[in-house]
Amino acid sequence: MILTCPACATRYQADAAKFPPSGRQVRCAKCGHAWHQAAPEPEASALAVPELDIAFEAPAPVSEAEPALPEEPMRRPRAAWTPAPAKPRPSLLPMLGVALGWVGLIAVVLLIGLAAVRYRQEITMIWPQSAGVYSRLGMAVNTHGIDFVHVDYHRESEDGQVVLAITGSIVNNGSRELPVPQNVRATLSDSGNHELYHWNFPPGVQTLKPGQAFPFTTRLSSPPASARHLEVRFAPVTNE
Repeated sequence: MILTCPACATRYQADAAKFPPSGRQVRCAKCGHAWHQAAPEPEASALAVPELDIAFEAPAPVSEAEPALPEEPMRRPRAAWTPAPAKPRPSLLPMLGVALGWVGLIAVVLLIGLAAVRYRQEITMIWPQSAGVYSRLGMAVNTHGIDFVHVDYHRESEDGQVVLAITGSIVNNGSRELPVPQNVRATLSDSGNHELYHWNFPPGVQTLKPGQAFPFTTRLSSPPASARHLEVRFAPVTNE
């Protein structure tokens, strides 16, 4: 006999002898649908139906009281969660190297600047042209390495005349023994810094050791009455 599934219309070739007159429960092997199949009519069994090229699975008998279990829905396999690859963090070593390089460069520049200020006297003695740079920066330098300290003056009376006595010391500010320039000039100027009179005198010493000081004294008779400022410095040797 031919069985047709009411659900999916799949057809099966079944043995009619296995069906009692009251029929029986059958189940579709394709879709799982179960139904009650009545027994075939006697005359219908004589009909010749060609065998279908299909594998038939005889459905297992199902009790009428037994409810058909619902087909479990097919679950889709869950895709395995794979974390996104972490972005590589930039290395701090190159940045640290650049920062240390800048710090080192700044430290070298500061050390050079401090040395140029601290040893400006020695630098100007070796390179006199640098005196102009220090002067523009407001730093007093002496290209000779020899300087005047404790310069003072006072007026005296001698044989009825006024005498201006100037005293002070010549000191070696360098780090080695230096020759002392042999022409010292004293200049008097008025309140407007206009020069009134100047004269030259020898220092009285040829060389000075590092840190050594040598006192000097010079006198001028009848100094200008309007003199208000005194300047003592080394001057080029002249014939005067």
